[in-house]
Amino acid sequence: MSAAALEARAREVKARAAVRGWEYRQRNHAKGVWMRLVRLLAGAQSAWAIPGEAAAALVGEGLVRMAVGDELQPPRTILVVSAERVAAIAGARELEVRLSAELLAAPCVALVPFAGRAPTSP
Repeated sequence: MSAAALEARAREVKARAAVRGWEYRQRNHAKGVWMRLVRLLAGAQSAWAIPGEAAAALVGEGLVRMAVGDELQPPRTILVVSAERVAAIAGARELEVRLSAELLAAPCVALVPFAGRAPTSP
């Protein structure tokens, strides 16, 4: 290999290492929030984007906001709700149960757990 080719290859390796280092720093600064969110989603049968008024009413009725939602920026309201309660919410829109831009963009999310499973509170 020529000296120019070796220098170009070295620059590429250094650039990839810098990007990888930046990604690791970002993940470590999150203090595990992504893993807690994934664990919460793993116990959900379905996910729903709900209006803010409906979320406030559910919290007023005694449902507990999941702490992982407050750790995101901007904070999100994430609730674990029964399927019957979600069906009664006007304007609820079903989301895919996975980390997606659509789920992360929803300010209020209702998760329906699998039957017989208690919600986890990460």
